[in-house]
Amino acid sequence: MARLGFLSLALLSVQALIGGGLAADVVEKEEAPQTPNLAVTAQTAFPASEFFGVKLVNGLPTQALITFANDEPNPVTVNFIGGSLWSLDEEDSRIVRNLTTHRYSLEIPAGEQESVNFNFATEMHPQDLRLELASVISDVDGNVYTLYTYNSTVSVVEPETSIFDPQILFLYFFLLACFSGVVYFFYSVWIAPYFPQKRRTGKAPEAKKSTGVPKKEEVPVEGPAVTSATTYNADWIPAHHITRPEARKVKGSSSRSKSRA
Repeated sequence: MARLGFLSLALLSVQALIGGGLAADVVEKEEAPQTPNLAVTAQTAFPASEFFGVKLVNGLPTQALITFANDEPNPVTVNFIGGSLWSLDEEDSRIVRNLTTHRYSLEIPAGEQESVNFNFATEMHPQDLRLELASVISDVDGNVYTLYTYNSTVSVVEPETSIFDPQILFLYFFLLACFSGVVYFFYSVWIAPYFPQKRRTGKAPEAKKSTGVPKKEEVPVEGPAVTSATTYNADWIPAHHITRPEARKVKGSSSRSKSRA
């Protein structure tokens, strides 16, 4: 069923290629299942694939190198190459994705080999699928043949990420910030209250005691009297309050010093 479906698609492409003059002949060929009686073989290789199976990396082009060998006495022409991805369910095998069909119009001389690149890309969920590649070949008489070039299991994978990718670095920083916030909240709520609080060693400043005695104001001796909130008239103060008393000599101490002499 898969091969007949791709054959119909290929023949429709050939109809557009060869024009309306040979359209009726192509339809007649489509009604009768064709077998590749041409002495033409094809081999497909994936240069960028790994050793353990073919991997289709999402978002990156996959290169298939197809080599045709023409053992016919006459040249043949490779018109189209296309393919499809199928599910691996044997009971209900279905097409998952049709690949873009490329037109080549490559003429291969008799007894020669030619290689072409068939590039395609995928954007799918990682899974294992079956890849089918086929080519539409015509001979010098206008006969059309379908030659299958590849039919095997492949793996659809995501591209490898690097730790230096800016998106990965931002994700790491965001996760680290969230984790640090959760740890700090857990510590401040559940752990910190159970630790003894440190006492303050500094003494509180003592309040200055008020003696009730006003500060000694400087009394001007000379000069005119000025009345203000901070000065006063010195003429109203008695003289013995302003003049300092002189030190008196003690007679007892002087008489004792004379007697000793």
